[in-house]
Amino acid sequence: MSEPIKNRYDFVLFFDVKDGNPNGDPDAGNLPRIDAETGMGLVTDVCLKRKVRNFVQLTKMNEDSSPKDGYDIYIKEKAVLGRSHVRAFKELGIDLGEESRKEVPENFVEALQDFTLPEAMSLATDDEDKYSIVVAADADVKVVKEELKGLLKESQLANEVKKFITDCLKGVNARKPKADEVEKGRAWMCETFYDVRTFGAVMMLKSAPNCGQVRGPVQLTFARSVEPIVPLEHSITRMAVATEAEAERQQGDNRTMGRKYTVPYGLYRAHGFVSPHLAAQTGFNQEDLKLFWDALLQMFDHDRSAARGLMSTRRLMVFKHATALGQRPANELFERVISKRNTSGPARNFSDYEILFDGQPISETLKVLEVGAS
Repeated sequence: MSEPIKNRYDFVLFFDVKDGNPNGDPDAGNLPRIDAETGMGLVTDVCLKRKVRNFVQLTKMNEDSSPKDGYDIYIKEKAVLGRSHVRAFKELGIDLGEESRKEVPENFVEALQDFTLPEAMSLATDDEDKYSIVVAADADVKVVKEELKGLLKESQLANEVKKFITDCLKGVNARKPKADEVEKGRAWMCETFYDVRTFGAVMMLKSAPNCGQVRGPVQLTFARSVEPIVPLEHSITRMAVATEAEAERQQGDNRTMGRKYTVPYGLYRAHGFVSPHLAAQTGFNQEDLKLFWDALLQMFDHDRSAARGLMSTRRLMVFKHATALGQRPANELFERVISKRNTSGPARNFSDYEILFDGQPISETLKVLEVGAS
């Protein structure tokens, strides 16, 4: 890995959506996210980070589909985060003991599902849907015993269930990592995982070795539409049903009605920041930064779906400071970049807008300004 970056960066990202849902809200039936007071559309920072992560996974892959060294992704689809923690300490040669598992008798399962176990213990299922009590590899057994004693005293569990839970701690080979070992684990995670090195992560899990907490050098704001959006709801029809019972009820018509939500058009603006001080702590370097810019420019081209509609990065304005501290406050720089409507009526294309910097049109998709020279 090369040296961490030395300069501060601030940036403005413009992207748009046409006839699609840029970021559905699961708490609102997957409707496009919206500011209820202003009607402005919203796209969360974690949504944008997800697309960056996916881009890195695609572009930094070996022929055997394994990630290239230093470009693995910590938070990826279907990941079990604790496995990465265990892997970190194994590769560092730090012995933390072993995870303990004890299969739960079938007649105890229901009672245990309603019982709150200590943090270092959990109720898990395997591929055959059999339940086990799992004690973490880094559990402090003495602390767990004390916590469990209080929980069992207050519970209404049968004595045989209480005895079973207590017996799960017998013979457990666990050891909590020391402070210097946690720091080694944190450094390993930064070196191995691009998204940890870039965005940071809280890696203190209940059932996995503690790898500490990382504050990432790259931070993003929510994206907000430059004008109010109009979320539309569409009825859609699937010419099939899922079950025989549905087919019988419809007497062979076999149709399933559904809903789809779109934004006819929306131009969104997000802000971001890159800190060299935090980069020095994670090892975020110039190659990582270039990959991040590439991701912002190309991420929508690798995230196509029927729900997304047409999404595109339109402008990325980067302010590169001459020093680590920088020459200007970020808000002053951002205020120099504006979007201007050049048509009347509802906007339906990017050509309805113009992006200006200091009153002059920005024609390049990526524009980098040396702040110290301005």
